[in-house]
Amino acid sequence: MSAPAYDDGPIAALRRIAFLLERGREDTYKVKAFRGAAAALLPLDPDEVAAHVEQGTLSSIPGVGASSAAVVADAVRGVVPERLARLEAEHGGALAAGGHELLGLLRGDLHSHSDWSDGGSPIEEMAFTALELGREYQVLTDHSPRLKVARGLSAERLARQLDVVDAVNGQLDGSGFTLLKGIEVDILDDGSLDQSEEMLQRLDVRVASVHSKLRMDAAAMTRRMVAAVHHPLVDVLGHCTGRLVTGGRGTRPESTFDARAVFEACAETGTAVEINSRPERRDPPTRLLELARDIGCLFAIDTDAHAPGQLDFLAYGAERAEAAGIDPERIVTTWPKDRLLEWAGRPGEAG
Repeated sequence: MSAPAYDDGPIAALRRIAFLLERGREDTYKVKAFRGAAAALLPLDPDEVAAHVEQGTLSSIPGVGASSAAVVADAVRGVVPERLARLEAEHGGALAAGGHELLGLLRGDLHSHSDWSDGGSPIEEMAFTALELGREYQVLTDHSPRLKVARGLSAERLARQLDVVDAVNGQLDGSGFTLLKGIEVDILDDGSLDQSEEMLQRLDVRVASVHSKLRMDAAAMTRRMVAAVHHPLVDVLGHCTGRLVTGGRGTRPESTFDARAVFEACAETGTAVEINSRPERRDPPTRLLELARDIGCLFAIDTDAHAPGQLDFLAYGAERAEAAGIDPERIVTTWPKDRLLEWAGRPGEAG
């Protein structure tokens, strides 16, 4: 029996393998190997790649190793690469058992990272993948300067990044997709924000998160978070408890704070509570998700993606939101782009 035909080409095969590895939360070194091979082939003429296949010299191309060479050879010959077929079977199916109807309503994602901070891929790769996934918009939210471990962006670097976002959107003009300008800004100890007002005002969407002193006294943490939520340029409260429930970074307990006071502030100001879709976060916990629902908060189902394959993690957040009985109309990521931008551009008012 002959192998199934494949006509998408070697670069598409390598990118898809990397995507599926990320989607399945496999080791990042494997991902880098296949993305690196795709980047190495990109400037080459297809006939040159085909010649390397025929001569058995693919591994002489810097960045192409034995595993990626096998994928390229099959793809050039029009055969589905064995590695691709295996990963499609392992990681290509539905990520979550529920939430499919809500997932179909989601138009975008307000929280993602690129290699400008602690993400693993260039801005354009994140944008192209979001487009391929059928998103209407994706917000790029690299970290702010205080988070040095994540290469947070100074005002100057953020200003340069905004020019890159404009350039990417220029390349995608007419696609129906927009990469929106954003930030994941650190909430400082006193509730102020780790970026200049001028730069925050230049952005489309702002996610504010606590990343330091997560074990702060509950009363102080409550004041800190409420102050941030009341800032007129905060649109989304990111991963509110900071917990980690599984994964390579280990586990971490929830921060303690008066959740009712924080969520009442969110409801008052129209700030969305993030439903962070990362499997290692599942933040907020179910009891707090239901409390925010009952108080009347808006929500944003976000991936917090640090790699292209993680942009598919919306499925996990959709499953949790649907199980909690949250009305899709209260989820800002179900809104079309124009309505989303109108909401984010009306500081302090509910959507």
